[in-house]
Amino acid sequence: MRFSEILGQEHIKNHLQQSATNGRIPHAQLFVGKEGSGTLAMAIAYAQHILCIDNIDVDACNLKCDKLAHPDLHFAFPVTINDKVKKHPISNLFLNDWRTFIANQPYGNLFNWLQTIGVEKKQGNIGVDEAEAIVKSLQLKSYEGGFKVMIIWMAEKMNIAAANKLLKLIEEPPKKTVFLLITENEEQIIGTIRSRCQALHFPVLSESDIVNGLISSEGISENEARKIAHQCDGNYNKALHILHNDSADTFFEEWFITWIRAAFKAKGNATVINELIGWSDAIAKTGRETQKRFLNYCLQFFRQALLTNYKASNLVFLETQTQGFDLKKFAPFVHGNNIISINKEVNDAIYHIERNGNAKIVLLDLSIKLTRLLHTKE
Repeated sequence: MRFSEILGQEHIKNHLQQSATNGRIPHAQLFVGKEGSGTLAMAIAYAQHILCIDNIDVDACNLKCDKLAHPDLHFAFPVTINDKVKKHPISNLFLNDWRTFIANQPYGNLFNWLQTIGVEKKQGNIGVDEAEAIVKSLQLKSYEGGFKVMIIWMAEKMNIAAANKLLKLIEEPPKKTVFLLITENEEQIIGTIRSRCQALHFPVLSESDIVNGLISSEGISENEARKIAHQCDGNYNKALHILHNDSADTFFEEWFITWIRAAFKAKGNATVINELIGWSDAIAKTGRETQKRFLNYCLQFFRQALLTNYKASNLVFLETQTQGFDLKKFAPFVHGNNIISINKEVNDAIYHIERNGNAKIVLLDLSIKLTRLLHTKE
């Protein structure tokens, strides 16, 4: 992965290149950015720059990095058991799948990765087995005599045992060892690790960056690219999904509209509770990653409704496809007097599902609370 292949983020590219050229390379860095902003791609490009900048055979070094096969470039990422790996899953057992994933979806998210290894109904994490493998690999000398780089993707999925095991290593790594931790939510990483990393925050991509990326990589017209860029909220991964007719958002929209219609009717009508129970049961049958993706979609939908309600039309990108549903008519029910509570309840539901709470109970509880919140007066 080269810097030239990364969309936008010119300021960050220049900063990383200049600091590396000047020999100022922090031993532990935290790349913080939303899905589709290019944090993983940037980390790989930066690692390649570090590994190859002073290499005698630059072309050979770049070739190995392009194939993610450089012996001093290491990866850790969320994994779980699947048909091939029955126990003690660690990243090294999934490297071929990882290389395929990066080649095809360098802006992909955790769900895309879990789909790649056939476990989209499970939750991946970075556990203590992974931490032990990281410690062992970094205790060895650099194969080519230069830097060693460890990229930890989705570092917020590191459990407490793994984090504690890596803490000392991140604080005092072996000479010429660089940690690049990548996260979408830095608050979920334990504070002792965050405090030892130099954080670099990535903004979402601009519409023009996404337009340029779609035109150059997908060969579509400028008008089509602009329409997609307006809908994807700075997320290039989502732009590609929209372009290739990814069906997830269509299902999510149907689930969401069914949900809020039932929630509206439920107030003062106890029989509608059966509809909410049926809805909760149906969503609970999907995998936990799908449930979390759906609830994050709900958060985005509510925000878009709030912006529509307060006439911030230049920030509204959501275009619904469901016949008979009008965002402008729904928007007045999402306002300053209930949006904070709605956000809190949905985020609480995500929290409990992530920690293996009973999805049926969590979703039904959320539905009943939503019934009250949507009828709150502004």
